Amino acid sequence: MSKRRSRNTWLTLAVVIGLVIYQYFYPADTELIPETGSTYSEGVVQAAYQARRSGVWLEADGRITRILADDNEGSRHQRFILDVGDDHTVMVAHNIDLAKRVPLRQGDNITLRGRFEWNERGGVIHWTHHDPDGRQQGGWISNGGSIYK
Repeated sequence: MSKRRSRNTWLTLAVVIGLVIYQYFYPADTELIPETGSTYSEGVVQAAYQARRSGVWLEADGRITRILADDNEGSRHQRFILDVGDDHTVMVAHNIDLAKRVPLRQGDNITLRGRFEWNERGGVIHWTHHDPDGRQQGGWISNGGSIYK
């Protein structure tokens, strides 16, 4: 291999490693709701869904329409369907290996902060818990006057 090709290979490798390190410390989180402050925006879940956005931190409230079985593959998650208005539902996956299980019943109204991921079924909100590495604010679920994070 020539010196020029070797130098290009090393340069490419250095750029890739730099991008990986940057992503680790500065995740590509596009926020509709800033991490600081308590601003709530009605329709934020629907907006993220319609724009097919993922990795969006947001705050939302809604009514639980269905409680699903826990997902026990890998990290355990408490799962439920949340109606956020305008006939839009989203699945919430709350990590119960990192946060306490939220005592929920169908019909409960809750508020949460989490990270929205787009899918064709309305999306998923996860990261409704603290960040165990302390790199970001993390999320929470508020139900019945208690906050679970």
